[in-house]
Amino acid sequence: MSGCCGRDAKFEGVSADYKRRLWIVIALNATMFVVEMSAGHYAKSQALQADALDFFGDALTYGISLAVIGASIQVRTNAALAKGLSLFLMGLWVFGSTLYRVFYVGVPEAGIMGVVGVMALATNLASVFLLVRYKDGDANVRSVWLCSRNDAIGNVAVVLAAFGVWGTATGWPDLIVAGIMATLFLSSAFQIVRQALQERRDARQHIHGAT
Repeated sequence: MSGCCGRDAKFEGVSADYKRRLWIVIALNATMFVVEMSAGHYAKSQALQADALDFFGDALTYGISLAVIGASIQVRTNAALAKGLSLFLMGLWVFGSTLYRVFYVGVPEAGIMGVVGVMALATNLASVFLLVRYKDGDANVRSVWLCSRNDAIGNVAVVLAAFGVWGTATGWPDLIVAGIMATLFLSSAFQIVRQALQERRDARQHIHGAT
């Protein structure tokens, strides 16, 4: 890994082991998206639904990453930019729906939030364990790691929100966590887009320098 992930050459995902790990986490994340979105709707939890979107974003990110492994820098940076944009849009949706829920009367089901949050956390810890070896790389690989990290952080926050809802008998902890997760979406989107654009500029400079 040191040769691929050093400062001079970033790992681009061209590895059979990396692809196998991505297939596993795609299955894990797609399954938890369905479970958590359904539970979030039933429990009236904005934090659960926001976390479910993070699972969906992960599954989408991993699928795109698999599709462009080994492709040209232009294709890979375009894919990273698309993923950054999708994270940005999800962040805006979570922010908007959270603001709407501020005026919506109803307290989420803390028990469901806690149980599903723990299930999601276990799923994402498994994903993080599988991908931590490849956390450094080009914008395409980096976006995979950022999405996995987001989910793990989001799951911990959902569990804490469940305790908060149970302790206060209000929906405010749920809404606060949803807002934090939206901020995390936006932050990751900017990181991915910034790295993708920088890699594109570096590639162009390299081409011009070689001519």
